[in-house]
Amino acid sequence: FNIIIVNPIINVLVAIYQVLFALHVPYPLGFSIIGLTIVIRIILYPLISSQLKASRKMQSLTPHISNVKQMHKGDKKRIQEETMKLYKEHGVNPAAGCLPTLIQLPVIWGLYSVLNNVVHKSSAELVGYINGIVLSPLKLDKAWDPSFFGIPLGQSPSQLMSSLTIVAISIPILTAVFQFIQSKMMFTSAPKNQTKSGPASGGKSDDFASVFQSQATYIFPIMIAFFSFTFPVGLSLYWNTFTIFGIIQQYKIGGLGGLENLWQKTKAIQKK
Repeated sequence: FNIIIVNPIINVLVAIYQVLFALHVPYPLGFSIIGLTIVIRIILYPLISSQLKASRKMQSLTPHISNVKQMHKGDKKRIQEETMKLYKEHGVNPAAGCLPTLIQLPVIWGLYSVLNNVVHKSSAELVGYINGIVLSPLKLDKAWDPSFFGIPLGQSPSQLMSSLTIVAISIPILTAVFQFIQSKMMFTSAPKNQTKSGPASGGKSDDFASVFQSQATYIFPIMIAFFSFTFPVGLSLYWNTFTIFGIIQQYKIGGLGGLENLWQKTKAIQKK
């Protein structure tokens, strides 16, 4: 795991750090994490674009799938066959959305491991640890400043509650807000004339899927906020930067998506 994930992450991180440090950029470690995030986002851009497009196609097929379920009600095998035909006809791969997430998870864990090593080692140990991993041109002469605008990147918001209370509270809140925006944008708004009791609703299974989707839009950001409260600030910096770029990418591909209705309501309230 270290050779495949952790070591490459440290090499890229230190390479970006050395460039920023040479340019006298303040808080180079924090900006290096942002730079690392951008590099990862660029690498995953084609996969994530494919994921978002597949997700939109899947949502566009929802009425057709509901019709299939209604036509072949009680025949699970036929429903599955007809559903797979729909996917094939429209070029949709139901598993396409999983790949970017599966790729990103080891990166997040690797970065978590890196930050843990950074915060729990003394300056001398840190230099030895980094220099034992990175390529010769990237070796450190001295330990880096592990803070970003005065915020320790290796500590969690829960550890900062007594010293930086406002910052400690703001980080999970911002993380939740960014995640909610991205989650909301991923789902297209349901048509106004589509009701749960409509002929193409697909029955209880569609109702359950709709409720689950709606609840997940709110529950997932809360879960991420909780994790960000207990994980190092540097990891939240990575996650939030990744999410912001995700929001931009989502907007370019599908617009505001499920956020459109909320945005229109907000504009209407402002006009009043």
